Amino acid sequence: MLPGSIQMSGETLSSAEVKGVCEGLAEGTVRLLSLRGCHLSDRDFARLCQGVSESPSLVQLNLNLGVVSSTGRVQQLAQCLHRNRSLQSLFLHGNPLTDTGLSLLNPALAGHPALMSLDLGDCLLGDEAISLICGLLPPDGAKQGLRELTLSANPGISCTGWARLAIAVAHSSQVRTLNLDYNPLGDHIASMLAVCVASSRTLEVLDLEGTGLSNQSAQILLDMVQNYPTPLKSLVLSENNISLELQQQIADLLSEGEDEEESEGHGQERPVREKGLKSNVGSGPHRVLLTSGIGDCLLAETEM
Repeated sequence: MLPGSIQMSGETLSSAEVKGVCEGLAEGTVRLLSLRGCHLSDRDFARLCQGVSESPSLVQLNLNLGVVSSTGRVQQLAQCLHRNRSLQSLFLHGNPLTDTGLSLLNPALAGHPALMSLDLGDCLLGDEAISLICGLLPPDGAKQGLRELTLSANPGISCTGWARLAIAVAHSSQVRTLNLDYNPLGDHIASMLAVCVASSRTLEVLDLEGTGLSNQSAQILLDMVQNYPTPLKSLVLSENNISLELQQQIADLLSEGEDEEESEGHGQERPVREKGLKSNVGSGPHRVLLTSGIGDCLLAETEM
């Protein structure tokens, strides 16, 4: 039986439902678990973490929008990540981690053998967190690091913090996608990022939507794309004070030679990435899909 997925949004989970999820995790029948904006007791969260730690099949874990709501839950998540060996993608967007919470998670993140994608958007991070994140982006020749990093909507990060990140990305042999949307970067930081992109041998996607850029930044980025060959395929510049003409020129240049297949995520189901500021969970609770028969209580209540 092929591993399946559980995707729920905005629900309050009962102990019976959490038990069903944990059984599926332990049996290796769950590949993707998404509990976006869901509510569960501290006891059930601890049980869920135990299930994640024991899962041989879980590849993607989405706990976005307030699921990891306390220091105690951060510590429990860190403990389960120390034991888990299968996870490749971790989504924690919209949780109040702060620098303190990330410092608790960092040893588990740094020591995980398979983690490639990390979403820490809207997590109230600052410069201390950036220093830790840079450690997850080892330089050329070092161990495997992150390939996809999301830091959307973390306005507490200073110019110095962004400069440190740009240096780390420029020297990383792994990073392919960098999402910095809805941070107050401005033209100065964008100029540093242009140097970062020009230096990187792997960066394919850079999201700068809503980051306070002007035509000055766009012109620098255009010059970079025109004159310095890079792997960059997508540069998101919407919701900035940039002319449509400049945006189109950059897009046209990047679209040349876009015939290659996506190198990541082939055949995998992914949660939709949160964009910008913490969004509402939606019009109401919903469940996308539950496969592989991991609990009658969940299957019987599947909703659209």
